[in-house]
Amino acid sequence: MKTDLRVALVGNPNTGKSTLFNTLTGLNQKIGNFPGVTVDKKTGYCTLTDGRTAEIVDLPGTYSLYPKSKDESIVFSILADKANPLKPDLVVVILDATNLKRNLLLYTQVADLKIPVIVALNMMDLAKKSGITIDIDLFSKKLGVPVIPVAARKGEGIDKLKEAISFSNKIALQEESIDVEAIAPQLIAQISSELQLDNPYYALQLAHQHEDIKFISPEQSDRIEALEKEFSFHSQKAQATETIARYNFINEVLYDTVKVPETAKEESISNKIDKVLTHRFFGLIIFVGVLLFMFQSIFAWSAYPMELIADGFVWVQNSLHHILPAGPLTGLVVDGVIGGLSGVMVFIPQIAILFAFISILEDTGYMARVTFMMDKLMRKVGLNGKSVVPLIGGFACAVPSIMSTRTIENWKDRMITIMVTPLVTCSARLPIYILLISLVVPNRNVWWIFNLQGLALTGMYVFSLISAVVVAFVLKHVIKGSERGYFIMELPVYRMPRWNNVAFSMYERAKTFVVQAGKVIIAISVILWVLASYGPGDRFEKIDQKYKQPQYARSLKPDELERAIKSEKLENSYAGVLGHTIEPVIRPLGFDWKIGIALITSFAAREVFVGTMAAIYSVEGNAEKMESVQQKMKTAKNPETGQPVFTLAVAFSLMMFYAFAMQCASTVAVVYRETKNWKWPAFQFAYMTVLAYAASFVMYNLLK
Repeated sequence: MKTDLRVALVGNPNTGKSTLFNTLTGLNQKIGNFPGVTVDKKTGYCTLTDGRTAEIVDLPGTYSLYPKSKDESIVFSILADKANPLKPDLVVVILDATNLKRNLLLYTQVADLKIPVIVALNMMDLAKKSGITIDIDLFSKKLGVPVIPVAARKGEGIDKLKEAISFSNKIALQEESIDVEAIAPQLIAQISSELQLDNPYYALQLAHQHEDIKFISPEQSDRIEALEKEFSFHSQKAQATETIARYNFINEVLYDTVKVPETAKEESISNKIDKVLTHRFFGLIIFVGVLLFMFQSIFAWSAYPMELIADGFVWVQNSLHHILPAGPLTGLVVDGVIGGLSGVMVFIPQIAILFAFISILEDTGYMARVTFMMDKLMRKVGLNGKSVVPLIGGFACAVPSIMSTRTIENWKDRMITIMVTPLVTCSARLPIYILLISLVVPNRNVWWIFNLQGLALTGMYVFSLISAVVVAFVLKHVIKGSERGYFIMELPVYRMPRWNNVAFSMYERAKTFVVQAGKVIIAISVILWVLASYGPGDRFEKIDQKYKQPQYARSLKPDELERAIKSEKLENSYAGVLGHTIEPVIRPLGFDWKIGIALITSFAAREVFVGTMAAIYSVEGNAEKMESVQQKMKTAKNPETGQPVFTLAVAFSLMMFYAFAMQCASTVAVVYRETKNWKWPAFQFAYMTVLAYAASFVMYNLLK
């Protein structure tokens, strides 16, 4: 798309930067990677008041231009590198109107780079509610830049911000905040002279960051290093001097422009709530209670829509079998594709409910408190407090969670976090757990309020977190590293969730699940149907001849005869041969050859297990009497013992296997992309497979 202006959004975490980005761009946005690095880049397009189109780039949140992580280093490299294709024409710095003192530090640094700046003074609604008054005109005059009051969550002030962007000056006019050259006069002068720079703060930043930035040559970096030694430059002392000077300037600006009532200076409501929700003892109990409520709701609220979807698929399959002529194509479409899809699509309501809860917990600010509470526990097992964010995010999906480990500065902590994040129960495991729990755990209440199935699901989620922590403790002694990690996190104030955001999150996540899982399941269902419908040599012909003998017609009813033929053909098909080949390996876990087929196909993606079981039992079942996959699995019998195939021991053994096994090709790929070495995904795949087999073996033998 042709754009007339490129605008970068810059701000501290929790200032509403992403909300403002979404409000400005709507759905006209895309996610990619910044050039040369694997950090996510969000760009979008916005029509300005004068009709021009602006490209909006949402830069990673940072507290300062001095980076502590890969994400934060992106901000300086894009703002300072003149050759960067994403270098903005204008920077919009987002400030939280209720927290100006901390937010203004980043503003003064960006302004001193002499890029045209506009200030978006966000959360003005919360500032007014707290009785904070801001003299916008005087504030703007003291900074020397346009200041636009907005409330991004409510969409207030957005048109004025677009107007300010339209009429922004291409020349930076902002006031000087500090005397930069006084920090290291000789060094700044020499770097400016040798590299032909006209901005002293740019020269000072090069002195601090020359070893890590890529837009200067190795020779220039070496020369700056030599100059630092020549002029006895100490980076940390210089940063401290700069920060003190900046806060002196900030205090002067705020003294004249912001009035905070005495009531606002008292303990905030958020702090009072935190005394309970982040309490050392009660906080964890409340968190477990939230998890219990969440998983109870997933079972209770989804029952009716799941039943509707399951019945809908059964009706479609029955109808198509009656409408379409009998033959291989009908079998492929109805039993292969639709049968496979039905097993997974039935879980859309539960996926949507799970993501609705996650969105609410994030939007209210409670998820940040969970990471804060878990920090001490993480440190005891050798992890950084920031490791909690990927682990909690792992409830949704391991892929973005592993990518989010870039905020962890310590290499060892980051590697351990990457290694254990796939152990956390993701949304792909949810259909498997729900299916198996529904088969063997009674749907009844205990202690009046708790449902047994909900308790079992909660147990699997808690177990996954405990497993991740235990494995992290072991890896702490396996992976070597000497750096010390630290945890800095700003707790946002509690807010009501944005229900439109929750609804959008439910829709997007459910759509992603359907599209991504659906594509894999259709492909595997087609392959599986072919493998299950045809066999090597003349096996199928011999089975047909066998059941044409009079004794079978006399002893079996027509539907029983058809089921016996289909069952024997499935066992002698290519899929059956494959399943029987691996059966000796998985028999100690309680698994038969049909489950073995599902284990193989689900190495591409875990959720394929349900689709595979649906396809296998559709191939084996009676076309005249279609049933949901749960019903087919519940009535499945072991031909040798006559007992149900899916007993309590087998179901929990399977859940243990899927709790540990690395059955996700996307996760393997992202681990390689993040570590740049195949040894890490290979090690991860190996240790998780060994754990899966061992845990499954122990569980089966304990319960059988």
